[in-house]
Amino acid sequence: MHFSDRRQSFYDHLGIDPIGIVRSAVVLISTGEKKQGASTITMQLARNFFLTREKAYIRKVKEIFIALHIENILTKDEILELYLNKIELGNRAFGIGAAAQVYYGKELKDLTLAQMAMIAGLPKAPSALNPIRNPTRAKARRNVVLGRLLTEDYITQEQYNEATSQPITAYFHGAEIDLYAPYISEMVRAEMVSRYGVDKAYNSGFKIFTSVESKVQRAAQTALVNNLHNYDMRHGFRGATDALWNPETQPALTEQQILSKLKAVNELGTLKAAVVLSVNDKTATVLLKNGVQTTLTWNNLKWARKYITRYRQSFAPKKATEILTPGMQIWVRKNEDNSYLLSQIPEASSAIVSLDPHDGRIKAIVGGYSFEQSQYNRAVQAKRQVGSNIKPFIYSAALEKGYTLASILNDAPINQWDKSQGVAWRPKNSPAVYNGPIRIRRALAQSKNVVSVRLLRGVGLQRTAEHLLKFGFKNDDINRSESLALGSASITPLELARGMSTFANGGHLIQPYFISEIQDPYGEVLFKTNPAIACDEELFPINNEFVVQNSDDEIEQNPVKCAPRVISKQNAFLIAEAMHSAIWGGGSWTHKTGWTGTGWRAQALERRDLSGKTGTTNDSVDTWFSGFNRNVMTSVWVGFDNPGNSLGRSTYNNNLDSTQISGGESGAKTAQPAWVEFMKVALEGTPEAPIEPPEGLVSIRIDLATGLLSHKNDYTSRFEYFDKGTAPTKYILSQPTDIFEEDTKTEEELF
Repeated sequence: MHFSDRRQSFYDHLGIDPIGIVRSAVVLISTGEKKQGASTITMQLARNFFLTREKAYIRKVKEIFIALHIENILTKDEILELYLNKIELGNRAFGIGAAAQVYYGKELKDLTLAQMAMIAGLPKAPSALNPIRNPTRAKARRNVVLGRLLTEDYITQEQYNEATSQPITAYFHGAEIDLYAPYISEMVRAEMVSRYGVDKAYNSGFKIFTSVESKVQRAAQTALVNNLHNYDMRHGFRGATDALWNPETQPALTEQQILSKLKAVNELGTLKAAVVLSVNDKTATVLLKNGVQTTLTWNNLKWARKYITRYRQSFAPKKATEILTPGMQIWVRKNEDNSYLLSQIPEASSAIVSLDPHDGRIKAIVGGYSFEQSQYNRAVQAKRQVGSNIKPFIYSAALEKGYTLASILNDAPINQWDKSQGVAWRPKNSPAVYNGPIRIRRALAQSKNVVSVRLLRGVGLQRTAEHLLKFGFKNDDINRSESLALGSASITPLELARGMSTFANGGHLIQPYFISEIQDPYGEVLFKTNPAIACDEELFPINNEFVVQNSDDEIEQNPVKCAPRVISKQNAFLIAEAMHSAIWGGGSWTHKTGWTGTGWRAQALERRDLSGKTGTTNDSVDTWFSGFNRNVMTSVWVGFDNPGNSLGRSTYNNNLDSTQISGGESGAKTAQPAWVEFMKVALEGTPEAPIEPPEGLVSIRIDLATGLLSHKNDYTSRFEYFDKGTAPTKYILSQPTDIFEEDTKTEEELF
């Protein structure tokens, strides 16, 4: 069919080509093969939008009826426009606008005549006539299109001559991805489908702007991956993923044979597939999947003592031959110096969530080691026991009941008979160290389990549980037993980060969000988030909303929704203060009364504006660290996807330096390193943002041993914050000889 005939046929037919259908049927009957489709442009449009490419008779019948219906409701030009913007044109370009971007990196209106003709020639065979894959055939097809345009007087002879003389300039212009963040991308996809339905979400050309920051999101992904590899490496090398030959009984494969085997291996994240070619005392030569040979040095091998169990590792190796043999298929990844390090796919899992505590904006969120490995988003889907990360909420309930940071409780073992179980319940500290009488500030900072249980008893189980619900936790997740004080509640990392944000923002419950704005293809704003914020300013109700009064006593025009207050400013600040001690500790090291909190590793950031809390469940099944300043709240979880698996422990590796982590896994050792690495980037270049003491508090010097008022101004006392009306009224009569601690802050530093 000539070009003019095809064009005229499209504008004349009713959506189907009866002659073509009959011809196709004759071919089918005579040959038994479906060689001709007889589809008009309208029928192809019907198939592209509403049907599959399955070669079935029922599909063809549906195609015909849909095409007839389309012809009744749309003009020919509208049908052609839809067709041209939906048709597949190779290299994942659907529509001529997309093809212009993919092949030339331009808008359609900016293409030359030769480039337009190239795209116009693609529908016949997008793969065979592809200018990237088949430039010679593509050029010939382009010139055919230009010839038809000349014949039909759409272009002049001069235009034809110039266009046909043009070289092939097409090359692949991939999407410019600022950051590959699949977990947040999937969250956006699911939300858009929920809002608009599958068809509209996928085909409407929406532009979605997320709340995440590229730099911060990248830092979260890097910190999570590095931390999981570090955990995995200290527990030992599990060996090769495969053995391509046995060097003792089989000849080595050729390089081509090895590459053929590696071609089928799907690489994961930063891990590269490799095969060991040879091994010396201190080095190993490997062949990568991309054909590059590289040498693994001893520094990049010596970590790999043999994995025995999650609790046991073999002796540190002395030679590379104790680790690798030729023929092993292994994983390697690049170090910071671009050398390759022997590695393996981590078995443990992790999640990171970072929020702006003022309005709930998700700054970064990572749901696992690799989206390709598992699309399960642990940040929002995995409910895991929170361990001691529950304690700030327990202590918050205690402050509401009338306890203070100076209240003294007995840090001593509990032994209680449980009639229903027929056993004694013996909650223990971890480690099993008991200090006797201890102030609440230090008890929270050092995560004393028995003190948490005593506080729960003092407040009451039901009242404590009801207080926890104020932080947005679901009722079904808050178990009504005394184990609640030790973190038996199961909560997702996002839910935990939301609850913790309350201590950072002065007592408000914010609503996390990750979509900031949605636009249509033409830039019209369809949705713009207006989150409820933690309002500290004086607010005035107008039309059931609030507006902020500025310094000139003028009312801002844009209404501000205030997040609900769930605890007082004073309560939030006091808990944040105790969590500050979890990082910076207290006491006087000069007078041998100094002590550290469980989160002391965060001191590496050298910022005095940070508060934090570790969390570890029984047998180190789940480990957590949550920490914040006034502007950033971040929670990290590490564990196995199977909740019954312990993270175990590791012994000291003699091949590594003294900075290594060893011993039992815990929130401080397993989760906090990722938090520290991430926060180093997230806080980089930002001024310190400590949580300031609100009005309604008093700061009074107390005796460290008794919590009573003190006249002394030495290491036996410190200034402590109290909500008005809760401060002690009695002075210590005589200084006890057994001084527990002292805080090194001076009055001037406190204020």
